[in-house]
Amino acid sequence: MSNPMEQFVIKPIIPIKVGDYDISFTNSSLFMVLAVVVSTLLFAWCLRKRTVVPSVSQSIPESIYEFVSGLIKENTGPEGLKYFPFIFTVFLFVAFGNLLGLLPYAFTFTSHLSAVGGLSLIALLFN
Repeated sequence: MSNPMEQFVIKPIIPIKVGDYDISFTNSSLFMVLAVVVSTLLFAWCLRKRTVVPSVSQSIPESIYEFVSGLIKENTGPEGLKYFPFIFTVFLFVAFGNLLGLLPYAFTFTSHLSAVGGLSLIALLFN
């Protein structure tokens, strides 16, 4: 029987060393890239045939857009919408990271402080 904590272990896939620094491509990096690719492909596929009256596939990204927009308006007011692109991007990144983590044998990168803490530092420093 395997250890239940094994799902949280970061394992290098492509080991890369630069001097004393280890910048290996890990399972965490892989699933971060997958989260970005899957969310981009989903939005591109759903919005390939845009119409005034949305189809079912077009309503998926529009619903997500409206959800995040509504959250920002409720919490910060209309002046908070200037941060919408950043908040929307972070929301999609975290949401798809968590959704991918639901799959068997997948890795949830949002379970690590370094991933979520890095996003927090970026939010504090660059906005």
